[in-house]
Amino acid sequence: LNMAKFKIDNPILKAYYTPEKVVKSNEDTGWERNNASDNNQNNSITFDAKHSHNVYLPSGCDWFDFWTNEKLKGGQEISKASNISTIPLYIKAGTILPLGPKVQFATEKKWDALEIRIYEGANGEYCLYEDENDNYNYEKGFYSTIDFVWNDSKKTLTIGERKGTFEGMLTNREFKIVKVSKDKAFGHSPSNIIDKTVHYNGKKLTVKL
Repeated sequence: LNMAKFKIDNPILKAYYTPEKVVKSNEDTGWERNNASDNNQNNSITFDAKHSHNVYLPSGCDWFDFWTNEKLKGGQEISKASNISTIPLYIKAGTILPLGPKVQFATEKKWDALEIRIYEGANGEYCLYEDENDNYNYEKGFYSTIDFVWNDSKKTLTIGERKGTFEGMLTNREFKIVKVSKDKAFGHSPSNIIDKTVHYNGKKLTVKL
């Protein structure tokens, strides 16, 4: 699933914490910093300092600040304060967002207890795709998909029947389901409050939240 349909990330493209100015790109040597200041300004840099950045939120839906879960109306430009460890990131209402464990490579840890975040305010769908991670067997049809469907009016999440199979596939797993709010499931850390934990064995089930 193309998550670009469901989120807005707004990278910071100018230097906030150093005096350099990017003049142009050199394909042989990289950035040229011809206008860089060399007066030891770096000695006074505070990397925790916040800087304001303008972000436009498209109309037709609500958006959630990923870091705070503040809910905002679409169709407006807002000013967002950010620092070196965060960028403006907004999630569209109706998004189903899975979070896995922190890993350095795909098979470092099992993905058998995913956190599933629900951003209320609209219906939503998500397809969880998985394969063997380290080869091209998916081209031969060795992969699986699980469809998630959020019904906002009924407040139900339907987890569809698993389709497909591959060697090493998880046949039994947990899904930790969380409805996003200001007091839980914000940022990239696991939520300390889980609304429901379901045990999934590949068969369709519906969860009322």
